[in-house]
Amino acid sequence: MPARTPGTESAEPHSSVIRTAALAHVRGRRLLQARSQGKTAFYMAGGKIDPGEDAEQALHREIREELDAGIVPGTLERLGVFEAPAFGHRPGTALHMTCFTAELTSEPRATSEIAELRYFTLDEYAAMPEVAPGSLLVFRRLRALGLID
Repeated sequence: MPARTPGTESAEPHSSVIRTAALAHVRGRRLLQARSQGKTAFYMAGGKIDPGEDAEQALHREIREELDAGIVPGTLERLGVFEAPAFGHRPGTALHMTCFTAELTSEPRATSEIAELRYFTLDEYAAMPEVAPGSLLVFRRLRALGLID
């Protein structure tokens, strides 16, 4: 029987779940996506849900941090929960994204952690060299609902 190296007893792949809240902000039948500093792919605006937060609280915080905007009271609606492989993370990492639609209190603008904001149709996003599987699910849902091109 071969000797085992300490710490290698398990051959099971690492698996974890990243829980996030995201904003599906539509303008001109296009969906807003953000590209973080140092990243090449565009993602949904939003981010990880911190301990003690629910998805709505996390969304409000993340939108202030990333888009320098607030959410107009009474416009927040849950679009759904989307699950996909977490893009840019090690294999076996899953994304659990609670996605909302909402209107913003001001024009979204990239903050220091965001390199670029851009609105996409489904076809424009799908044609990008790298796409986040979770974002693609939201694009497809919004197109099915007739909200984006």
